[in-house]
Amino acid sequence: MGFLSIFKSTFLLWVLILSSCGNKMTSHKNTNDSITAQVPEPVLATVVVAANSTAEYLPLLKNKKVAIVANQTSVIFKKQGYTHLVDSLLALQIDVKKVFAPEHGFRGEADAGEVVKDGLDTKTGLPLISLYGKNKKPSDEQLQGLDVVLFDIQDVGVRFYTYIATLQLVMEACAKNNIPVIILDRPNPNASYVDGPTMEAKHTSFLGMTTIPLVYGMTIGEYAQMLNGENWLEGKKKADITVIPLKNYTHNTEYHLPIRPSPNLPNDKSINLYPSLGLFEGTNVNAGRGTEFQFQRYGASFINPSAYDFTYVPKPNFGSKYPKEEGKTCYGKDLSNSPQLQRVTLAWLIDAYKNTTDKSKFFLTDSFTKHSGTEKLQQQIEAGLSEEAIKKTWQADLDAFRKIRIKYLMYD
Repeated sequence: MGFLSIFKSTFLLWVLILSSCGNKMTSHKNTNDSITAQVPEPVLATVVVAANSTAEYLPLLKNKKVAIVANQTSVIFKKQGYTHLVDSLLALQIDVKKVFAPEHGFRGEADAGEVVKDGLDTKTGLPLISLYGKNKKPSDEQLQGLDVVLFDIQDVGVRFYTYIATLQLVMEACAKNNIPVIILDRPNPNASYVDGPTMEAKHTSFLGMTTIPLVYGMTIGEYAQMLNGENWLEGKKKADITVIPLKNYTHNTEYHLPIRPSPNLPNDKSINLYPSLGLFEGTNVNAGRGTEFQFQRYGASFINPSAYDFTYVPKPNFGSKYPKEEGKTCYGKDLSNSPQLQRVTLAWLIDAYKNTTDKSKFFLTDSFTKHSGTEKLQQQIEAGLSEEAIKKTWQADLDAFRKIRIKYLMYD
């Protein structure tokens, strides 16, 4: 495509964006929800997400049969709100054939772990193919007739957050079928550090498909390059990938996510605490699901009430139809005003375990092993090791990973 054609396509896109009201996320009343359809000016003035760099990827989609892996975060930003990537590409007459939907679905409304069904998008009429239902990897039949797959999903940089697993399986399927993958990069709000236990190969699952630390400090585009470069795809195949980069971004850039990346990460605080409080997902302790402060508190009915002065009662709500400890008074801690973290902390997990009245109720052993990536962490906590002692056992693996990671970093 010549320069004039690129200019016309890009100009048309921005005319459409500025003239439309956008495809705004469904509003859910939440007094603690800082994520809105209004994009903060500091974000617009600095970081440019790859989806906004239309001139770099429109020529790669022209006259191609396209599938898009997307959810509610797959948007092009403008000064007032945003327009969904799928809507914009259709308006530009890009031949979008289908949408692949990850965990939580295309519009981001399904519970964690809830099966996402195939169907039709009510707005566009496009076929929706679930990657969190009967199959988590696109089948050969589902990829048949496609020329290119476009991947654009906001990640939060935590290994058990399943979108990087979806990325890996999409890359594997496309490598097998010789279909190129274009990845539109987005900031990782937990990209400034590397920490946590490293996944052991024998425990890999959809909650962690590669031997990386709990927090890996990479954007989703950088991680895609690592999957290829380290031969981590099935059969050691390499996918034909093109990563459209971010602009004005470093790993230390503070970035507010204007759209909640999943139902139970409603704001910046929850995203910052998620690496640490997410480990409670492998226990019977409630981590705020069923409240408006998801991943900003923890508690359980079986924790000693004399140890805490904070209580709450989880109830079914948006994003959690059946929360742990539903309808029970939970004793625990409110962390919604805690300081910003630049590390994984085990302090709250250890504290909750120590104050559990019946320790046989605490761990969901198989789930905890899948979340932590190792059997050792549960054993260490049960043995009474301190946080400092436990974290020392992570260091050799973290140092080894940092040496691998540095080869694939695209940003300072």
